[in-house]
Amino acid sequence: MFDAQMPLPAKPLQQSGEYRQAVTMVGGQSVTLSDGTLVLQRRFGKLPVALLPRAQLCRDTLGDNLRAANLHKSLLVISPDHPAPWLASLGAVGLMSPSYVAQLSLTGDLRAQMHQKWRNRLTFSQSQNLRITRQNLPSKPDIWLLQKDQDQQSARGYKTWSEELTRAYGRANPGAAKLFTAFDGKHEVAAMLFLCHGRSASYHIGHSTPHGRSLCAHNLLLWEAMQWLSAKGVTQLELGTIDTDKAPGLARFKLGTGAKPRALGGTWGWWPPLGRLMSPLNLLDRRLMAVAAQADHSSAL
Repeated sequence: MFDAQMPLPAKPLQQSGEYRQAVTMVGGQSVTLSDGTLVLQRRFGKLPVALLPRAQLCRDTLGDNLRAANLHKSLLVISPDHPAPWLASLGAVGLMSPSYVAQLSLTGDLRAQMHQKWRNRLTFSQSQNLRITRQNLPSKPDIWLLQKDQDQQSARGYKTWSEELTRAYGRANPGAAKLFTAFDGKHEVAAMLFLCHGRSASYHIGHSTPHGRSLCAHNLLLWEAMQWLSAKGVTQLELGTIDTDKAPGLARFKLGTGAKPRALGGTWGWWPPLGRLMSPLNLLDRRLMAVAAQADHSSAL
């Protein structure tokens, strides 16, 4: 079970100055609270909406900080970076239950912390004569990884960052968007993009062809990225969300690196002018915003 809590990172990607600069470059509006929390501003018709992504909240100061920023009348969509069940006592309503992210320490012996099967796949990939390149995210229009990612989003019917925002991150933060690509001969077989922010970094997107998967190319790419980021002073790499029920293979891949799972706080909706009038809705599912227990599949690695 996922019991132990990892320490919070200095700044999650979505709360970093680098992210704010990228959002600004694509025309997004934001404001920073007095405690440093980044708030994205939207409008739905005449209703102002404030988004607090991966916010590291303090119960004692949240209300005052929102009033000081003139956001106390806005509809708030809050996604805490840590479990925050106390939001219900303010009148917030749970919209999406908490998930887990995989956090990998980049200090110490990186290879020793891997699970044995992950290390075996890495050794196999290293024997396949793959050529690995590293570069800043190019500005050219036809980036193989971005094309494959957009194709995958369309095929599977989901939406994450827009390509425009991903490109803006690289332009607004020179050197902070690092693209690692694996070639078999002249052909790209896998690629991974990492976004650096302070002394942390986040895995952003990746793609592998069937041939790349047969060569365990993603193991080699991630290993190369881990070594390079560590050498540059990055101490923590976030590998994204994990779901051992719906995507056990991906969860095993991430946890196999030695990464540890850490619970986030779900997503909450709160309109302060209503006070606690919406609180009874939380009774419809008392467990919605509880940190869900997930099976540890490490034994299957």
